[in-house]
Amino acid sequence: MTKKDSRKWMMTVGTALLVAAILWSFWPRPVVVDVGLVKRQTMHVTINEEGKTRVRDAYVVSTPVAGRLLRIEVEPGDQVKNGVTVIARMLPSNPSALDIRTREQAGASVAAAEAAVRVARADLNKAKADDEFYELTLKRVRSLRNKGTSSQAALDQSERDWRTARASLDRAQAAISMRQADLANARARLIGFDSSSQNSAAVDQTQSVAIPVLAPISGRILRVLQESETTLPAGKAILEIGDISKDLEIIAELLSTDAVGVSVGNRVIIRNWGGEHPLNGVVERVDPWGFTKFSALGVEEQRVNAIIKLIDPPERRENLGHGFRVETQIVVWAKDNILIAPSSALFRKGKDWAVFVVRNGRAIETIVKIDHNSGIQAELLGGLKEGDQVILYPGSVLQNGSRVARRGGPAPVQDGNSN
Repeated sequence: MTKKDSRKWMMTVGTALLVAAILWSFWPRPVVVDVGLVKRQTMHVTINEEGKTRVRDAYVVSTPVAGRLLRIEVEPGDQVKNGVTVIARMLPSNPSALDIRTREQAGASVAAAEAAVRVARADLNKAKADDEFYELTLKRVRSLRNKGTSSQAALDQSERDWRTARASLDRAQAAISMRQADLANARARLIGFDSSSQNSAAVDQTQSVAIPVLAPISGRILRVLQESETTLPAGKAILEIGDISKDLEIIAELLSTDAVGVSVGNRVIIRNWGGEHPLNGVVERVDPWGFTKFSALGVEEQRVNAIIKLIDPPERRENLGHGFRVETQIVVWAKDNILIAPSSALFRKGKDWAVFVVRNGRAIETIVKIDHNSGIQAELLGGLKEGDQVILYPGSVLQNGSRVARRGGPAPVQDGNSN
């Protein structure tokens, strides 16, 4: 072979390799897809919504009387017993401040009361003197009557005068008590919160007669609404008590369009509450009225409260408390042993639903008939059989008959059937 022929042969081989490389680079490759299986299993259609736990019968404890609330020593989470545990203590209210006019009026009342006491004491002294005089007179007349030197009428008159004097003495003694009470009342009007010297004894006495507030039910302290010592009117809420172990329930705010399909007694699955296993519940009530609420995106929605009763024993949710966030799944439809396909494999074909079935390494477009669709799974009534492999999230590049390969591995094993 000459040098010229050798060069010609090498150019031919190089051209052939270049053409082969170009053809290989532009040769259609299989579309990489995710694949799901058609299988038989139990299917649920649920309405998913966030919920919040609450105690059904929470007791808000209020101040029984107006007065000074001492610092509350119980803490949220503390156990209390009905009628035994002291949850708060109250003292009578401090006296109010006195302005100049009120103080002068109270001082004048004290002076008048003191004068009335002196008058009453003078009347008492007079009544005592009259009583002693008429008592001696009665003794003399009675002695003379026994000797026969005095008449019966004189004796009767003397006894009458003595009884009148004794009644005047009793009235004078009662008047003393009344005037002393009036004096004490007048002096009490002079007591103010700044009168430390004259009311320190009274304050010490009230400390020992603080009014105890007992727990109305057995349970736990949920919230302490007023912790510091302060003066409060009657009926002011100070703390909240509830029984988490028995009265805990869940309130979920459903869209009104979803609430129409929820019935009392529907099973509820509670997830993402913080425990390892989901909890179980039932719908106990769906409120008959809705309310307007704005979503996080500012969309106006009509919501309806659904009350969910927890049916698991308290031991399974021991750390679940009042006001905790949970996720609820209300089961509105369920059926066992039905043919289902992933909802992500479905797409619209005109008015029908269709899927791409993988057969012999190719995507075969297949019309299917579905009934219930939960958004994750769909109930199949026709078009596929158990074990069929369908393409998840079919894109626009997929066409009927396109070559496909499973993502992350070789093409799925096929049964050799085709539609």
